[in-house]
This record gives sequence, structure tokens and C-alpha cells, in this order.
Amino acid sequence: MTGLTERQQQILDFIQRSQQAEGIGPTIREIAKHIRSKNPRAASYHVEALRKQGLLTSEPGIARSLRVISPFQTLRKRIADIPLVGTIPAGFADRREQEAKGCVSIDIGTLGIKPSPRTFALEVRGDSMIGRHILDGDVDVVEHGQTPRNGDVVAALIDGENTLKTYVADKLKPYLKAENPRYPKLIPVAELVIQGVMVALIRKRK
Repeated sequence: MTGLTERQQQILDFIQRSQQAEGIGPTIREIAKHIRSKNPRAASYHVEALRKQGLLTSEPGIARSLRVISPFQTLRKRIADIPLVGTIPAGFADRREQEAKGCVSIDIGTLGIKPSPRTFALEVRGDSMIGRHILDGDVDVVEHGQTPRNGDVVAALIDGENTLKTYVADKLKPYLKAENPRYPKLIPVAELVIQGVMVALIRKRK
């Protein structure tokens, strides 16, 4: 494990051995004795530094509950499972019904988003958004209920048909724009419902 001082690593190893051998963590005095320090405050200082790095945890008010957090547990906290609710046409709009297809796991640290209960994912079908580097087979992560801004990529229902396009906040009438010259812009005749704004894009490895 990198980024630790020699003393911090010594303390971390001692706590982990105590967990494995006795099933409980050591006290601060035991840690101080192990590192041959006469001052328990020095041990407390190092323990707090390890806690801030996300390597140690304990139960408030419970003695000997100090324990080492596995780096895999720390990594798992960054992973979120987003419901994958189906596919969305990035081509001509159609009346495709959405249905749950499981979940897609994302690293929220890498993507830089904070998923909410209103976050969902859709698998892209078509090539009308290649100008925004959105390709057939990509997974579009969408936030429902977010107000779209001009130029946002949105999952939308236009006159009853689903599509993924760029939202254009025209003064006369908002419409949807394709990012491929082969496709026309979509101007709603009766209704334009924004189902969600794209907040991230995942490209599957082939």
C-alpha cells in the first residue's frame, strides 16, 4: 500500500494482525505500546490520519472496534449500479417501449457524476449522434427531471416517439437536432417531452 509513512504502515499492519488473531481491534494504548511510544496521543494522531485516508473505521462508543478497511471495499464505494431500462434510437424516432434490462455498474469517481434515484441508462441504437461522439452500442446515462439547456443531449419523447438528440431551445419552438447531416431536425407537431438529460456516456469495449 503506497502513500503511507513507515509508522502508519506499522500501525495498520498491527491493527490488521489483531483483527485476524483475536477478532477485535487493539486499543490506542496497545497501539502506542506496539510502536514504543510513551504518549498515546502520538498513536491517536496516526490512527486519525489513517482514518482520514479511508483505511480505518470504528463503531462510535464501542471499545476495540477499530478495524482496517480493505482497499477493495474503498473501491466498491465508488461503484454505482444504474438501472438499464432498454434501448433508445439515435436515428429516426420510433415508438419503442422501454423495459428493464438489468443494471450497468459505473465508477462515479471516473465519470464525475453523482447518481440519484432518478438516474437511468439506455443503450444507443443508430448513428444520428456521431457528431457528439455517441456511437451505436454506447450506453447513455441520463438524469430524469433535469431541465435541459440549449445544446444538451436528451432522451426525449417527440409526438409519442422516442429518440436521442441534441436539445435546441429555439425562441419560437424548442426542437431536436441530429448530429449527423443524414438526419433532419425534429420539430414537434404536438408534444415534446424531455425524459432525461445525458450526464455521462459509457463505451463498451469490443
